[in-house]
Amino acid sequence: MLSTTKWVGTIAGIIGAGFLAANTPESGWGFTFFLVSSLSWTWVGIRTGDPALTALQGVFVAIDVLGIYRWLL
Repeated sequence: MLSTTKWVGTIAGIIGAGFLAANTPESGWGFTFFLVSSLSWTWVGIRTGDPALTALQGVFVAIDVLGIYRWLL
């Protein structure tokens, strides 16, 4: 299960980066993919007891929510 979560986080992060790099009107959707990625990696950090990973991804969750708010809402 943890391996699947890591792959979901990785693939979602790659897709999110592609959306933002495209710099199109749809680029804001990259933040939704980044949110999925950050939530996945936060879960991995919690499950593996890695406080640095958990903290980093927790901050990224907040940034992703801000990005969604500013770009999509």
